[in-house]
Amino acid sequence: MSGEAELASKWTRPDDFIRLQLLKQKKKRLAARVSNNNNNKRADLQLDETDKTKLLEAKLAQKRKNPFAKSTDDAKKQRIDTDLPNQEPVTASSCFVRETPTRPPPAKFLLQKFDPQAFQKLLHQPHINAEEEDDAVLAARQKHTSHLPVDWCLKSRARFFCPTELPAIQLKTSQLASGLTSFVRCMDPQRTESTLDISDATRFNQCTYYWQHPHLPWLTLFPRNAKENTGVVVGERERKALAEEWDYSFRGLFQLLRARQCPYFYLCANTFTVLFRAAGVGGRAESHAMVTPSTRGMRQALRQEGIEFSMPLKNETAGGSGNDNSFNEDTNSTSSVVQEVAHEEAAPLVQEDEDDDEDWLESLGVDERELRRIQSSHARKQQAAEMREDFSDNSLLLIDGVECQGFFSYLLNAKSAISTVGRLAGVPPTLLSPVAFPKATMQHLVPRSKKVRLDGVDYFSVDIKGVIMPTFLPSVVELFCETRQMFSSTLASSINTLAFSKATQKLLENPEAPQSEGDEEDAAGQVFGEQNLSECGLLPAVVGSICRTGQHAVGLLERVCYQRGEGFAWS
Repeated sequence: MSGEAELASKWTRPDDFIRLQLLKQKKKRLAARVSNNNNNKRADLQLDETDKTKLLEAKLAQKRKNPFAKSTDDAKKQRIDTDLPNQEPVTASSCFVRETPTRPPPAKFLLQKFDPQAFQKLLHQPHINAEEEDDAVLAARQKHTSHLPVDWCLKSRARFFCPTELPAIQLKTSQLASGLTSFVRCMDPQRTESTLDISDATRFNQCTYYWQHPHLPWLTLFPRNAKENTGVVVGERERKALAEEWDYSFRGLFQLLRARQCPYFYLCANTFTVLFRAAGVGGRAESHAMVTPSTRGMRQALRQEGIEFSMPLKNETAGGSGNDNSFNEDTNSTSSVVQEVAHEEAAPLVQEDEDDDEDWLESLGVDERELRRIQSSHARKQQAAEMREDFSDNSLLLIDGVECQGFFSYLLNAKSAISTVGRLAGVPPTLLSPVAFPKATMQHLVPRSKKVRLDGVDYFSVDIKGVIMPTFLPSVVELFCETRQMFSSTLASSINTLAFSKATQKLLENPEAPQSEGDEEDAAGQVFGEQNLSECGLLPAVVGSICRTGQHAVGLLERVCYQRGEGFAWS
C-alpha cells in the first residue's frame, strides 16, 4: 500500500500541469518587460543634452504642409507695371501681383433683377437698340392677348414664377379636405354657400387633381414609352381582368361625353393618342375625335369599317380625299356626296385606262412578267406616297359627328389598341379625364415650391410635375389673376400631342365666311356651347375658355407672362 501511494504522488494532474504552464508564461513576460525597461533606461542615459537639442531642432524644422494652401505651381508669373508716373526702383514690396487660376470659375446661374416695368415694355414694344437684338427676336415671337389661349396638348411640367408669395404647398387639414371636397363634388366654393375653405392654397390644391384609368402604381402609364416600364410581365389572367375593367370604364366615359357631362378626355395608346371632345368644345357643333399620329394601316382599317375622316393638317400638294377644310354640316354632307360620286365615276375610267394600257403593252410584245413588274412598281410608288406623312403631325385624323360613334366601337374591338408586345404588353390604353368616370382613380400632381433671394428681392416659384390637362392652366391663371399683380409660367409639352392644338387652330380659321357674319355665328356658338356644358364639372371661366372661338382662341404655349391691366404675353 505504501508503494502505491508513493507512485501516485509522483504523477502530476492535468490541472496542476496547466497551472504550471501559465505560471511559466507569466514569468517570461515579466522578465521581458523588466529587460525592456532596463534597455530604455540605458539608452536614455547614453543620450546627452546636445543630442536632445539637435532632435528638437530637427523636429521643429519640419514644417507641416497646409492642406488648404493654394497651389502656385501653375500660376502666372508676376507682372510688374513699369509705366507708373513716378518711376521708382522696382522691389518685391512695391509691385502689384495678381494671381489668376488656370481654370476659370464656373459660370453661376443668376436671375435677372425684377423690373416692374418689364411687362409694360414688352407689351408696348419700345425702340430696341442693337445690343438688344436677342430680346427683340424673343419679343417679336411673343403674342399679346387679353385672354389666355387654350393649349390642347398634354403637358408634363409647369413652373410658375412670381415676385410675391405663391399659394402654400404644405396644406392644413381644413385646406386639404376642402380642396378634395370641391374637386370631387365639382364645386366652386367662392360662388356657392358652403363652409369650405376658400383660401388660395385650397383653390390651388383643387386644380391639381385629375382622373385616370387604369392605375397600376408600379407602371408609368403616361408617357407610355417611359424607361421605368422595363421587365413588366402581365399574365393571361391579369390581361383579361384589365381588358374587362377598361371596356366598362371606356363605355361609361364616352356616354358622359355624349351627354355633355364630360367636356373632353384622352385615350393614350402605345402608338397613338386620341382626344375626344364634346359638342361645343373647340367651336365644333357635334362631338368629335382627333387621332395622332396615324398610319396607312389605320386609315385603311377605318375605311374598311366605313368610318369617314378628314386630315386637316395634310399638305395640299399631297392630295387625297382626306383634305377637307369645310366645317358646316351641309357643306360636309355635300362634299362627301360629291366625293363619293366622283370616286364611283372615276373608278371605271381608271380601270378602263389600265386595261387599255395593258392591251397596248401586250400588242407591243411585252412579256407578262414585265407587265407584273411594272404594275408592282406603280403600286409601291402609290403606297410610298400615302405613307410619306405617317407618324407626323400632318397625319392627324378628324372624326366628326355620327362617325365618332363608329370610331368608338372600332376602338373597343381593335386589336391595335392593346399591344401584345413591348414594355406595356397586355395593358389597356390610359384614359385621362378632368371629371370622374367609372373605375377611375383620382390622381394628384406633384408640386414643389422654392424661394430665391437676389439683391434684396424675394422670388417665389412652384414646379408642377405630372399629367397636366388643358384645363389646369386656365384654372390656375384665373386664381393668380385675382390675387397677383404679375406672374409668369414656363411649360413643357408632350411632343406626341402637339398636333391637337395645331389642328384646332386651323379648324377655327374660316377665311371664306364674311367677317361680320362669322363673328356673330362664333359668338352665338360659343354662348350655346357654354350653356350646354354648364354642368360638366368645370368652373364657368374654364368652360368659356375651351368653348372660345375666334382669333387667338387656341395656341401652343411655352411661356406665359401676365400683368394686371396689360394682359397676357405668350409664345
